[in-house]
Amino acid sequence: MTKKANARSGPRGPYAKTAERQRQILEAAVEVFGSRGYNGGSIQDVADRAGINQTTLLHHFPTKAQLLVAVLEYRDRISTSTPGTRERFAETIVRQAEHNEGLPHLVELYSVLSGEATTEDHPARNYFVQRFARLRKEYSGELRYLASIGRLRPGVDPDVAGPTIVALWEGIQTEWLLNPDTVDVPGILKGYLDLILVPEENAGWSSGATDRVHAKSRP
Repeated sequence: MTKKANARSGPRGPYAKTAERQRQILEAAVEVFGSRGYNGGSIQDVADRAGINQTTLLHHFPTKAQLLVAVLEYRDRISTSTPGTRERFAETIVRQAEHNEGLPHLVELYSVLSGEATTEDHPARNYFVQRFARLRKEYSGELRYLASIGRLRPGVDPDVAGPTIVALWEGIQTEWLLNPDTVDVPGILKGYLDLILVPEENAGWSSGATDRVHAKSRP
């Protein structure tokens, strides 16, 4: 019994060591790509930052493009806070923005790479094209849901407001990187969301609310 148990647990050591080495490389790549960009930072720069040789790095990530994809996936895993409910859409966005402020190196990486990815041959171009398309669709869908429960202010088009949130967040986050002491990303996002959303306690008074109130009052 003991031998079998040891056999099952034996591989954990090498696997754990490999995972730790990959995390070390990814953290180094975040710093290099975040400060120098993908084009400006080299595999050797990442290896030097990680304290390993280039051969060891390429054993885990055979190409620079594969390393970049792994870095973006790593960034997504560790920068995402706990999701909220659909009714708490605004609160979830503000909470995520607050969470991001504690990870400035990841915000820097994201901003640098998203800017670089506008070039046609950049290996992260498809990642950002798909990411922005997904966010626009998701945010517009969330706003349509909020409209259906009386939480979206009359006259606000979800298909315009959704992409606007994405654009606002991207832009104000870049401003925050340049001037973190004076730019309040969560506060600015909350200010915009307050403009387009009806407070939960007043949801019944948005479009169509008058008819519902009259209907409730009829004998």
